[in-house]
Amino acid sequence: MNSVKPKKFLGQHFLTDQGIARDIADTVDLCPDIPVLEVGPGMGVLTQYIIPKGRAFKVVEIDRESVPYLKAHFPELGDGIIEADFLQMNLKEVFGGQPFVLTGNYPYNISSQIFFKMLENKDLIPCCTGMIQKEVAERMAATPGTKAYGVLSVLVQAWYDVNYLFTVHEHVFNPPPKVKSAVISIIRNQKTSLGCDEALFRRIVKTVFTMRRKMMRNPMKQILPKDCPLLADPIFNKRPEQLSVDEFIALTNLVEKTLKEATPA
Repeated sequence: MNSVKPKKFLGQHFLTDQGIARDIADTVDLCPDIPVLEVGPGMGVLTQYIIPKGRAFKVVEIDRESVPYLKAHFPELGDGIIEADFLQMNLKEVFGGQPFVLTGNYPYNISSQIFFKMLENKDLIPCCTGMIQKEVAERMAATPGTKAYGVLSVLVQAWYDVNYLFTVHEHVFNPPPKVKSAVISIIRNQKTSLGCDEALFRRIVKTVFTMRRKMMRNPMKQILPKDCPLLADPIFNKRPEQLSVDEFIALTNLVEKTLKEATPA
C-alpha cells in the first residue's frame, strides 16, 4: 500500500509539508521523558519524526485503511499501533497508568471532543500538543473580554496553560481544508483542585455561555432559585466573556453557598 485516501467523514486532511510536520513533532519535547500517544496518525507524517526520539510511543487510528499502511511502513511500532476510537478508549490502559503526552494532527470534526476527554484525564495528560483548526486554537488560548473567549477557554485554562504556537495555511494539506490551522501547546498547571465544586463550576460555565452576549443574570436563572437575592449581585450585570477563570471559581462558591442555604435541612 503506497498511500491512504483522506476521508471526509473522518475529518482527515493529510499534512504534506515535511518541515511543518517536524516542527509539530518537536512540540512533544515540551514534556520530555514521558511516553507519547499520537491521535490520528494517518500516513505517519508526524510519526516518522517522533519515532527517532526514542520515547515510549503509541499511535491510535480509527481508519481501517491507515492501520495496515502504518504497520507496513512503521514496523518498529509493533503493537504500538492501536486500532480504536480515541474518544472511546480507557486512557489509563494505554501506558499502564503512566502519564503521557497527547499529540497529533487532530481530526477537525472531533477536536473539541478530544480536549474534553483530555480534561477528563487531566491527571494522566500533563502535556498536549498538536494541530487543530485556527478558530478552535484561538478559542482555547483566548483571554477574558475577547470574542473568542468561551466555554472551552475557561474549562481548559482552569487546568492548563495554553500557548498558540504558529499558524498553518491551507495549501500544505491534502485535501486543503476550508479553514486555517494552528499548532498549540497545552501544559498542565500546578492546581490539584479548583477550590470549588467542580461539577457545579462546569455547569455554570456551560450555562452562562449559552447567552454569551447577555448579562449573566438571565442564564443563571436556570440554576438559582426564582427571586433569589443573589441575582441582584453586581457580578450578574457582567457578560460571561468578562469573567476570568478565578472569577468563575469564586462565583461557583457563592452559588454553592446560596443553593445550600436555600435547601431545607
